[in-house]
Amino acid sequence: MTTWSVPGLPDPGRCLVMGVVNVTPDSFSDGGRWFDPDAAVRHGLELVEQGADIVDVGGESTRPGAARVTLEEELTRVEPVIRRLSREGVAVSVDTMRAEVAQVAVEAGARLVNDVSGGLADPEMPRVVAASGVPYVVMHWRGHSHSMDRRAVYGDVVTEVREELAKRVASVLAEGVAEEQIVLDPGLGFSKNPEHNWALLAGIDRLAELGYPLLIGASRKRFLGRLLADPDGTPRPFSRSDDATLAVTALAAHAGAWCVRVHDVRPNADAVRVAAAVQGARS
Repeated sequence: MTTWSVPGLPDPGRCLVMGVVNVTPDSFSDGGRWFDPDAAVRHGLELVEQGADIVDVGGESTRPGAARVTLEEELTRVEPVIRRLSREGVAVSVDTMRAEVAQVAVEAGARLVNDVSGGLADPEMPRVVAASGVPYVVMHWRGHSHSMDRRAVYGDVVTEVREELAKRVASVLAEGVAEEQIVLDPGLGFSKNPEHNWALLAGIDRLAELGYPLLIGASRKRFLGRLLADPDGTPRPFSRSDDATLAVTALAAHAGAWCVRVHDVRPNADAVRVAAAVQGARS
């Protein structure tokens, strides 16, 4: 089993845990609880205490149907939170599709750029990342939130996601991003229906054959709520799918994921350690 090391980020010899701080009023998962900067910083520090290796700060909701915020609003939301968390020694990631936000975030101390569009939303993003030298998450993406659901059409989802990620990697490399900067994310829930998400989770080994660390973000996503639906078909609320997230974390970590992105950190931090112990017993 390959153990990945990404420059500038923690390397504990196991799958990392990325905790989520949504500095938004309309997040699908937490309803704007951390929209206030002071609350966001406190929450980020709490996630580190609970076992987060990285704290992912985002100022724009990417839930299905979400409208984009302005550049100015996104900067106002994330920059002070990233700066304050970085000063506390936290390994901070910025969750953004905008090159200018990424630039400001790195200057404020962010150590990773997590771009759900894989550089497609802003063609300047790869060049900014290349110049910064920080790691870069290239996610599989087919369009913005308002249109992504109708783009969930695949013949063989694992093969097509793998091929499309490989094309994005080639593109960002051509823009100057270094091989060692790249992390891949299959984009669970982004232009994917539940069957696609399950197939991608089952196909982590095939995605890993691309030769880059994998970030898996399943936490509180719709496909988990649908799996756990009530007998009448009512999906389970996002906040009550954390146990299912925990199961995905354990499976993904055991399959060789570099990092999992989650909302409820403490139990997921336990799960990656269990997976590491099982892997260690096999070696």
